[in-house]
Amino acid sequence: MNIHEVPQDRGMITDERREVCYAVDENGRYVLAGSAGWEPKNIANQQAWNLIGQMAARALEKIHAGQKSPLAYHMAVHQMDVGLLARYTGISRLRIWLHLKPGPFQRLTDRDLKPYADIFDISIETLKSVPDTLRHHAFSETIHDGSVQ
Repeated sequence: MNIHEVPQDRGMITDERREVCYAVDENGRYVLAGSAGWEPKNIANQQAWNLIGQMAARALEKIHAGQKSPLAYHMAVHQMDVGLLARYTGISRLRIWLHLKPGPFQRLTDRDLKPYADIFDISIETLKSVPDTLRHHAFSETIHDGSVQ
């Protein structure tokens, strides 16, 4: 792509920042060029964030119904499944699966919760709680109890 053809379609990058891509300059050499975005990539990113938002909203719905622990919400927001979280924390998949249940999760000590809080880069108190509604800068809608509004 010619350096003058680098797309500047605003999307996920909403301020003056730019993502770096390669383009060909006037001398035929590859150089770094800044781009505000590219429409197909913006659409794909928005669809991905909407899916993540729906997964987090479903987790919230199950938590408020007493079927899941707050760990499910934090896993959804951080795009982690049981296997990935197990690899990052060193906690077995079975233990994480048990911690996704409200009863076992409530019995965990702060020492048990610390690896989760560290991986998610949140406090233990934040790990123990969830919001009533889901609102994230990347989601285009506010999501209440699993339904997009």
